[in-house]
Amino acid sequence: MNAWAAQAISAAVALGIADALADAPLRLDELAPRVNADPDALRRLLRALIGRGVFRQRRDGRYELNPLADTLRSSAPLSAAGLARMVGSPQHREVWSHLADAIRTGGAVFPAVHGTDAFDYLSREPELAEGFNRAMAETTAMAVPALMAAYSFDPYRTVADVGGGEGELLAAILSATPTARGILYDLPYAVVEAQSLLRQHGIADRVRVVAGSFFDSVPAGADIYVLKNVIHDWPDERAVEILRNIRAAAKIGTKILLIEFVIPHHNREYIGHLTDLEMLVTQAGRDRTAAEYRTLLERAGFRVTRVVPTASPFSIVEAILDDNVV
Repeated sequence: MNAWAAQAISAAVALGIADALADAPLRLDELAPRVNADPDALRRLLRALIGRGVFRQRRDGRYELNPLADTLRSSAPLSAAGLARMVGSPQHREVWSHLADAIRTGGAVFPAVHGTDAFDYLSREPELAEGFNRAMAETTAMAVPALMAAYSFDPYRTVADVGGGEGELLAAILSATPTARGILYDLPYAVVEAQSLLRQHGIADRVRVVAGSFFDSVPAGADIYVLKNVIHDWPDERAVEILRNIRAAAKIGTKILLIEFVIPHHNREYIGHLTDLEMLVTQAGRDRTAAEYRTLLERAGFRVTRVVPTASPFSIVEAILDDNVV
């Protein structure tokens, strides 16, 4: 049933229903032409979503936004529209339909379904890549207040955001740390809209945007390297490869932060248990426990100094490049 509801939400975003209702409630006969939908089918979609707490119908029959529906607006402060588009895309749905194969083999199914790995595929599909980048920026924006409340970047002059996409997290860090400068590093298609976002935040003159792959190298010169939802994309050997490239760029005493869904020691509901399966089917990656992150970092020459919980589902794994770690 949740899968059906997810597709209904994705359809609402694709149609732009929340955007159409942003200014005022509308009758069905007003809303349908604005979103280019069959009136009866639109009524049935809205009925299903209202039953799930998304959208509201007034006593006079007009439809309007409620707090959950507001998050489906493309310009909402905490929008989930990009995430809904990505998760509801045919390409994503098809991969998840092969979850049983991933469980049987322990490997990713994305290459078998689409003929290449997920990030190479995104580089060839601009529309899907835009949705992915938007989804990553949205999830970062949702987590930023909790992350900034949990960790201070005041001691660092240069902050590198590795795999930072459009720069939403780096923008928050530099806005909270006026004395710092930044390096934004990601694949070319991921940083294409970065300058626009950085200008919106008034920090473009403090950020050097570098396009490249962290499997080749990582820009040198940062006092702290931040990786949000990067290491969980990859199996252990590939993850260690990324971390060793950061080690090669860093000097002794440099810090590294992994911002991840750290798997807890329980089986209760937790978003990381589901993103772990997402990592499995797409890249054979995984979300990890604190001990597993410690092992990865030690293999790359870093020593974990602490794991900082936040008010969000994310935790911050802090480590330092230590010459005592072999």
